[in-house]
Order: sequence, then C-alpha cells, then structure tokens
Amino acid sequence: MKLIFAIVSNDDSSKVSKELTKSKFSVTKLATTGGFLMAGNTTFIIGTDDDKVEEVIDIIGKYSKKRTQMVPSSASYGVGMYTSFPVEVQVGGATVFVMNVERFEKL
Repeated sequence: MKLIFAIVSNDDSSKVSKELTKSKFSVTKLATTGGFLMAGNTTFIIGTDDDKVEEVIDIIGKYSKKRTQMVPSSASYGVGMYTSFPVEVQVGGATVFVMNVERFEKL
C-alpha cells in the first residue's frame, strides 16, 4: 500500500481531481500555499495499492501543466535605492511524494 501526496497548482486542481475520481481513486484535497510565489496550490492525498502508483502519477502528470508567469522582483542599487522589474518564472506542474503505508483502514 502507498500514500501519495501530490502538490498541484490551483489552475490544474479541478481537472486532476476529476480525472483521479473518474479512474476510481479516492482523493482528499487540501488547500495549500506555496512558499516561493505564495500562490494557491492544492495538495492531494491518495491511498492506493502499489501496482496503481504509476497510474496515479500518469494522471497527475497529464493534467498538471507547466507554464511561465511574470512575477515582480526587486534589485538594490545602493543604500536605499531599489527598483522593481518583472521576472519570468516557471509555475505549474506537480510535486509528488510516494510513501509506504504499514496499515490502512477505512472505517
């Protein structure tokens, strides 16, 4: 048995959730916030059999798209002098953790 934590952009959350549910996976969704851009994410918690892990990861990967986004940044030009300019960063995709489960009960 495996426990999968998948952190997905809110932009992709609905489609990922729909496809996992359609494929008969039980999914718990948590609203989370990323540390770098402070952007909204969804963390999925999925318990599944060992032989279904790749199927879950394939679904998450298929519906979690990477994209670029402009974010404000600042640079220092001496004492008390700052300027702000946009920087292009890559966002989206998914971060997936797979862990062993010793015991699983659905009560």
